[in-house]
Amino acid sequence: MSEPIKLIVGLGNPGKEYADTRHNAGFWWVDELARGHHTTFKADSKFHGLIAKTTVHGHEAYVLKPQTFMNLSGRSVGAVAHFYKLEPAQILVVHDEIDLPPGSAKLKLGGGHGGHNGLKDIIAHLGTRDFWRLRVGVGHPGERAEVVNYVLNAPRKEEQVLIEESLQRAQDVALLIIEGKLEAAMLKLHTA
Repeated sequence: MSEPIKLIVGLGNPGKEYADTRHNAGFWWVDELARGHHTTFKADSKFHGLIAKTTVHGHEAYVLKPQTFMNLSGRSVGAVAHFYKLEPAQILVVHDEIDLPPGSAKLKLGGGHGGHNGLKDIIAHLGTRDFWRLRVGVGHPGERAEVVNYVLNAPRKEEQVLIEESLQRAQDVALLIIEGKLEAAMLKLHTA
């Protein structure tokens, strides 16, 4: 059994113009988690983000949406982790993943940043790669030069349907994740 998760971070960019873009898949997931547990985000300037405290079946966790823009996400995550004295293994970062197809969602501990600037900044601020990630597949544009434009645009209708299905499957294992039963969560999520 792993450590229970004490901080769930959804990555994205603030502002209406980014709300429906692939890069905001992390925001979509934590918004749904908060909605499902009647939790409301509040702006907190010391955390450079919107934060909420939620209880899922008796397990308390903080839910964070950095408002720093993606490339500076670590500033927000680092501030919360430091303030609440959290270990990296107690943190789950939910983010868009271009190396997975739409409809796929994978959990993993540690690893590189794969060119994802939000992860890169979090690794820099935490000083380690050893935090949990929930990788939400958004697909790849095919050309490396197109990646930035691709993630800053909305998915096509058929992709959106697949992404929403994978987000829902990931919601279904949220309790297992928060309890620290990450192996069980992975098994359920990866064999869905």
